[in-house]
Amino acid sequence: MNPSRILMLLVALVIAGGTVLFLRSYLNAERMAAQRTVVQPVQEPPKPALQVLVARGDVRTGQIVKPDDLRWQAWPEGSLAPAYVVEGRRPLSDFVGAVARFPISAGEPITEGRVVLPGSRGFMAAVLQPGMRAISVPVTVTSGISGFVFAGDKVDLILTHALQPAVQGEKEAHASETILRDIRVIAMDQRVDAKPGDPAQVAKTATFEVTPKQGEIITLAQEMGKLSLVLRSLQESSDEPAPEGPSYTRDNEVSFLLAPRPSSRPAEPPPPAPTTTAPPPPAATITIIRGSVVADSVPAADGKNGSGGGTKP
Repeated sequence: MNPSRILMLLVALVIAGGTVLFLRSYLNAERMAAQRTVVQPVQEPPKPALQVLVARGDVRTGQIVKPDDLRWQAWPEGSLAPAYVVEGRRPLSDFVGAVARFPISAGEPITEGRVVLPGSRGFMAAVLQPGMRAISVPVTVTSGISGFVFAGDKVDLILTHALQPAVQGEKEAHASETILRDIRVIAMDQRVDAKPGDPAQVAKTATFEVTPKQGEIITLAQEMGKLSLVLRSLQESSDEPAPEGPSYTRDNEVSFLLAPRPSSRPAEPPPPAPTTTAPPPPAATITIIRGSVVADSVPAADGKNGSGGGTKP
């Protein structure tokens, strides 16, 4: 055999063997690297926390809940109670106008068990403070201030009525007087709340929170004349002292033509003073002594001596 061919064959065998060894070592290295690689589990993105309806501030017992008293707050799903109100499942407006059964602290969840919803049984009784009563009166566009009185406002009540003439034949007079002050409105018709953006609505009845005595006054006033509401400022404090004495206005203070005028009839003379007769002065007595006889004598009116009035031994 040609030596050159033998040499080329040996070189080819060496190259083939080296290639096999290289490929084997490379594959072993890849296998070892794959075994050392730790498979990381795929992490799901965290779920967003649910929004729960809570009290924005402290709510006292009997307080009417307004939109500013409520807010949504993130709440862990693991501690979510079935009674909690979750955003997207129920609107916040369902609880506007509700009345708190118990005190609710700021950040505490609002539930149906802690409030009385409008229209529910016992709602009006929950609105009233202890010892107070509810009474309704009819109102008109003018007496109800064109619908700008809402639940929670404070008003004064003015009664306008006729006055019976003091003298027969005189014309009937009229007067208005403030009969009650600082009365809390708890409902206009059947509405106990005013939602933001709602237009003013003219109600037919207004319901007030009053004491038993004030309820009697309002009931009688409705029979006497016309009642009107006077809206008080929200900036007024209920602790401010009330004006002293009654406040009223007569019709002759409104119109000068109704001012009292002097009567055309002559004034009657005063009755004569009663006359008294002075008692007569006591009569003069003359004592006459004749020896052992003593006699009293009263002179007569004509100057003559009268008879003896008596004898003394």
